[in-house]
Amino acid sequence: MSFGHPASQHMRVSVVANESPEPRPHVVGCNAPQGPAIVQKPPKSHPKPGAGGKVACENSRMQALTHWPLEARRRITGVLTDIDDTLTTEGAITPEALQALAALKAAGLHVIPITGRPVGWSEPFALVWPVDAIVAENGAVALISSKKGLQPLSDGRKQLSRRYQQDEATRLANYARMQEVAQRVTREVAGAVLAEDSPGRETDIAIDHSEFVQLPPEQITQAVQIMRSEGMNATVSSIHINGWFGAHNKLEGARWIVRELLGRELDQEMEQWVYVGDSTNDQLMFQAFANSVGVANVRRFEAQLSHKPRYITEGERGAGFAEVAAAVLAARAG
Repeated sequence: MSFGHPASQHMRVSVVANESPEPRPHVVGCNAPQGPAIVQKPPKSHPKPGAGGKVACENSRMQALTHWPLEARRRITGVLTDIDDTLTTEGAITPEALQALAALKAAGLHVIPITGRPVGWSEPFALVWPVDAIVAENGAVALISSKKGLQPLSDGRKQLSRRYQQDEATRLANYARMQEVAQRVTREVAGAVLAEDSPGRETDIAIDHSEFVQLPPEQITQAVQIMRSEGMNATVSSIHINGWFGAHNKLEGARWIVRELLGRELDQEMEQWVYVGDSTNDQLMFQAFANSVGVANVRRFEAQLSHKPRYITEGERGAGFAEVAAAVLAARAG
């Protein structure tokens, strides 16, 4: 059974058989910054601890998921998760991971994937996956069920709306600038090509480094440096190098969608959410959430992580996500 978009050849995720602005409160993790794996423009001021939850210094090492306290798991009311190599295995979501999403939703939890993938790529999955919304393009745009005040997309199966953090004029201006940067990267970095899902992108650019093209670390670093030199934010996921203009990122996207969707402030209820991820572009989330979990394949980026997840699963990718879901649901049932 496939969830590929009928109008695009770039949407690879499917179901396969199991395979194994007002100054905001910030949180500060315990690990000193190191390495260029996640790169963003420096903030105008240093983050300060606040109401966003305090991350203890045991965050400096990853603990087995079995060490996640029962009381902490019982408080969980929402799950935020990466998609690629967290929900998916070899580019596809397995029945195990899909069932985990469904079980979480059936238990009354909020489930919101936050991804660097483009909004066009994400749309078919927002239509059929059992989730509240999908936040795409590293926090820039959300796909949510239509409600009053939003303009729905034309779709017979389910009505979705796109909600943006940037206004249209800003998006259009940034888009033109981003295409210039993309051309520079592909011209100057040997072997660099745009990600195959680029036609669905509106607020960022993506260079493939591990999905269909293999770029060595030196070229990845060079691409990141070019984006930064052009004033962009840049992150490296498990498959792409993403660059964009704007203050959004996965953490700001999480705060935004909780406010838009639920009318609440995430920073006031951080202990009620868990974040699950696998890569260097998840570091802001690992830093911010006391309940942060890396699926086992996060270990391939461990040396590059300035901020590690507090817990780690035994299974990789979708199997690891299913472990997290089971741990949360077991605590609610107990």
